[in-house]
Amino acid sequence: MRKVLLAFTLLVLASFTSKAAPDEAIVPDTVKTGIYITSVHNIDFKQKEYALSLWLWLRYKKSEFNFLQNLEVPQAKVVTKSFSTMDSSGGDYYLLMKLDCIMKDSWKINNFPFDHQKLRFAIENSQFDSKALVFVADTLGLHMEPKYALRGWRVKKLDIKVGTRAYETAFGDNNIKTPHTEYSTYKAMIEIDRDAMGLFWKMFLGMYIAFMIAYMCFYIHPDNIDSRFGLSVGALFAVVGNKYIIDSALPESSSFTLVDALHGITLLFILGIMVCNAISLKLIKKDKVVTARRFDIVTAQIFLLLYIGLNIYFIMDAMHV
Repeated sequence: MRKVLLAFTLLVLASFTSKAAPDEAIVPDTVKTGIYITSVHNIDFKQKEYALSLWLWLRYKKSEFNFLQNLEVPQAKVVTKSFSTMDSSGGDYYLLMKLDCIMKDSWKINNFPFDHQKLRFAIENSQFDSKALVFVADTLGLHMEPKYALRGWRVKKLDIKVGTRAYETAFGDNNIKTPHTEYSTYKAMIEIDRDAMGLFWKMFLGMYIAFMIAYMCFYIHPDNIDSRFGLSVGALFAVVGNKYIIDSALPESSSFTLVDALHGITLLFILGIMVCNAISLKLIKKDKVVTARRFDIVTAQIFLLLYIGLNIYFIMDAMHV
């Protein structure tokens, strides 16, 4: 009787073990993946996009993965496969393709034009989640053209990573009990910063000239008060026009940017010059010509030093020097 009970117990345990083994034995297939970026171009701040050209290769064992049909680039507006080739002679599948993508991104313009940007590229398989396949990065060789040139920008770093991306939905699959799905993802991030000094002077030279025109009012005799106010008002409108031109090339932002800071400082200083003109006029009407002249000279030096100091501070802060 004891032998029968022992045999029955072993049989029950074996049945549970055989049921649990398949779940524990599920191991996702690996997809060895690599990229070689040949070009990044057409960086468009207004439309929040850029163009990316690259070679992509994948090596995997199951034909069901079918990356020619199931390849997904989550952040892309448009993906064009200009070339592809498949080789299965070695026992597994080797896919090589050339992609031309128009990528969407959110730009950080707080420090524009001394801005640093991160360009992101990622791929997934749209049909198989992370339980079925995982990406493995091919780290052999370079991932970018050695003579890579992005006009007006410097490439600081290219980082390749693999991971998972979570979607809080079951995509209508009744077999998934909780609305949570994870897909393996292969990610590349390019860190770039702008070679901005030339662009800075091209954009802000008009603003600084407008300020200097208003600043010249301090050296016009207080008797010519109409000329002094006329120059100040003209400079004020020139700065406002310069800001609208720059803003038209940038995406909308709720944050206070370097462009806002420099134009705001300039407008406040021009307003201060107009207030000083009014004070000089009041002194002239009281026949205090010498006092008015001394007031102009002292105020001119204070305004110039403060204006230059504030500009240097904000610019250096934006450049992270």
